[in-house]
Amino acid sequence: MERIAIIGTGNISHNHIQAYLQFPERCQIVALVDIYPEKAEEKKQRYGLTNAKIYSNHQDILNDESIDVFDVCTPPYVHAEISINALNAGKHVLCEKPMAASLQECDAMIDAANASGKTLSVIAQNRFTDAFWRLKSVLDCQQIGKVCHAQVDSFWWRGHSYYDLWWRGTWEKEGGGCTLNHAVHHIDAIQWMLGFPTEVVAMTTNVSHDNAEVEDLSAAIFKYDSGALTQLTASVVHHGEDQKIVIQGEKGRISAPWDKYASIAADNGFPVEERNIELENRLEDSYQSVPKLTWTLHTGQIDNFLTALQTHGEPLVDGTQGKRSLELITAIYKSAMTRSIVTLPVQPSDPFYQTGGLVALAPHFYEKSSSVENFSNEAAIPLGKDMDKQG
Repeated sequence: MERIAIIGTGNISHNHIQAYLQFPERCQIVALVDIYPEKAEEKKQRYGLTNAKIYSNHQDILNDESIDVFDVCTPPYVHAEISINALNAGKHVLCEKPMAASLQECDAMIDAANASGKTLSVIAQNRFTDAFWRLKSVLDCQQIGKVCHAQVDSFWWRGHSYYDLWWRGTWEKEGGGCTLNHAVHHIDAIQWMLGFPTEVVAMTTNVSHDNAEVEDLSAAIFKYDSGALTQLTASVVHHGEDQKIVIQGEKGRISAPWDKYASIAADNGFPVEERNIELENRLEDSYQSVPKLTWTLHTGQIDNFLTALQTHGEPLVDGTQGKRSLELITAIYKSAMTRSIVTLPVQPSDPFYQTGGLVALAPHFYEKSSSVENFSNEAAIPLGKDMDKQG
């Protein structure tokens, strides 16, 4: 039985609490920590967490031997501090995305996990969707041949007031805009599927939120050793919120939401009207042969995390995997800010690797024009369209 402390009880904590409650024989929430204790109390009452004690500071429970896991749901700028403190105190850590505010902090978290022998995992819940799970499985079968191109659309919409919350929309507290805080899941998914690129070039802008320092729209291109390219668009200005990944291979195309297409060339190289139905049928069979996940999204990842703890194994998304996503995001920001092509990996001597380096160099598209401590009501955080339906 793993005893869980939820650190930070804002909106995203709902997803974590609801997930843990699916596994009452494997875990129990015993502490709720928030600098606004009334928010923790509200979660306690809402979810009937009668055995959970409320605290206003994570430091108060570091030495509490009745707690096994720190589940970190705070704003990003304190992820590293809390996670490292917990690991050093002998606690396992599950940390929300983004993993930290810098690559230097990521490495410090990984070092703390290695030194303590405790498990560190970083939230990347989109890996635990049937859409991405099955897409990766089909890709791994190599039926579409060499990958040539991927299109990643991380399209979201947020109203102007979204950035009124005191910590949002600032480089120091949030660490970035839509590239970091919305596209991170799709960036994680594409690097999970295609591997790590060698070069990144990007542009960022803010076109619709004049109460935020950070970008609300970005476009990037990743280049791989094979010559393949990925083009990624991150946005919080797209009405309708549409997310997808399309992977083009030499022999065919596959995508999430699921679809497949295999062209046939005429003698002159132009596509003929008929398609390679034999290959499309094989791709469909491969897709349908992958069993559906028992648990998805945060619940799926928390199931995986609990299993890792109970079997002394490794979670699917460990600290190293969490850092890779942030490294790609860091490269996007560096490219946009320096107007250059960035070569990966980002070296420790690079200012963009170091804590505070990106914040010091980042442009302020606007200054925050208003700020609220908390919104009067908590709307559920949308996790995206159902990518499991057919395209």
